[in-house]
Amino acid sequence: MTGATSDQRVGSYPYLVLLLLGLVYTFNYLDRQIVSILAEPIKRDLNLSDTQIGLVSGFAFAVFYTTFGIPVAWLADRANRVRVVAAACFLWSLFSGLCGLAGNFAHLLIARIGVGVGEAGGAAPSMSIISDYFPPHRRGGAIGLWSLGVPLGATAGVALGGWAAAEFGWRIAFFAVAAPGVLLSLLLVIFVREPQRGRFDGASTRAGPGPSIWQCVRDYFRNPTLALLLLAAATYSFVFNAFAAWAPALLMRTKGAQMSDIAQYYSLVIGAAMAIGMFISGYLADRYARRNPSAFAIIPAWALAIGVPFFVAGVIAEEWSAALIWLAIPMAMNMMFVAPGMAIVQNIAPPEQRSTSAAILLFVNNLVGMGLGPLYIGMVSDWLAPLYGPQIGLEYAMLTLVPFYPLAIGALILVARSLAKRHSAAETSPALA
Repeated sequence: MTGATSDQRVGSYPYLVLLLLGLVYTFNYLDRQIVSILAEPIKRDLNLSDTQIGLVSGFAFAVFYTTFGIPVAWLADRANRVRVVAAACFLWSLFSGLCGLAGNFAHLLIARIGVGVGEAGGAAPSMSIISDYFPPHRRGGAIGLWSLGVPLGATAGVALGGWAAAEFGWRIAFFAVAAPGVLLSLLLVIFVREPQRGRFDGASTRAGPGPSIWQCVRDYFRNPTLALLLLAAATYSFVFNAFAAWAPALLMRTKGAQMSDIAQYYSLVIGAAMAIGMFISGYLADRYARRNPSAFAIIPAWALAIGVPFFVAGVIAEEWSAALIWLAIPMAMNMMFVAPGMAIVQNIAPPEQRSTSAAILLFVNNLVGMGLGPLYIGMVSDWLAPLYGPQIGLEYAMLTLVPFYPLAIGALILVARSLAKRHSAAETSPALA
């Protein structure tokens, strides 16, 4: 990575940009997770199996989300990123609303595919925009603040979606969460300016067409740190998405919670836990990674390890209130990968490849995690239901996630070692930084 410019000042406007992009990301995550929140009433109304719920909440969405993610991000590296994000926000909000009109599994599947295609243009270009509004030593915190869209989306989704479903039915819930995204797409175009690429990195976008999409992919895999980060992201995301997608159903089906309980208590507790984990990870990354870049991976590795026993306690708890308290801790710990992991990509990738590089990470992160995680739990739950019943079968399915935690922790340790080697090489020869 090239050397930074001497002007590292950040005024107030970048934080307005961060706020708007964070709100967009909030509804990005909300629309992504709304099926998981409404899984039980949708399953009853449309007569779906757990495997079908896993498909529409995970795999079918993730395949199209990840497939379109890299080419859309490559386009964003060459076009106006703000307009790309705005158009994507409008598209996924439209299709999220159409989910409320689904009359059967096929209708819901098609609408969810549309949501996935739209959301492909959200996260990666947003991170690229943020990286050109904040210098390298502030990107961990900035991306951490932007990533608060995940817990905010989870909280708002459960609260708004759960309340609307309880009061008016699950179809109205889809309409309620889709409408704000249309307004946000307009606000982005009006208030957010496209920043100069590489402003804080002593570089700007080179003249001409820039590297091809295949060159960007090759450059990504030639970097050992980024390649190892894919392994860490895949294993982490598998655990997190499987956990997050089925937690509401676990509390309702096996612990006795009602939809009103999910809307009122689950939304606040889990949302606060995710926000705390996200904020702490960004703060710790900015504080310690300047001296020791391996902290970007060591921090989430320790967090995942701490969360495992609390996850088990939450799954086997008898009362939903006790389960919710236990599960809040691993949810917070799980979120401590997001900001440091994304900051690694933004700090290493060339400015003209940041959107594409982020999309490559998100491709693996979401195809394995979002695509396979919820589907895996749904299939295991269906397989175990004839033996133990639908309640105990879902609990046992959730417990099968435990062996995946050590895989994610080990992958993060490998990333930490690679970051340490890269830092040592940079100190020896600054040209390698």
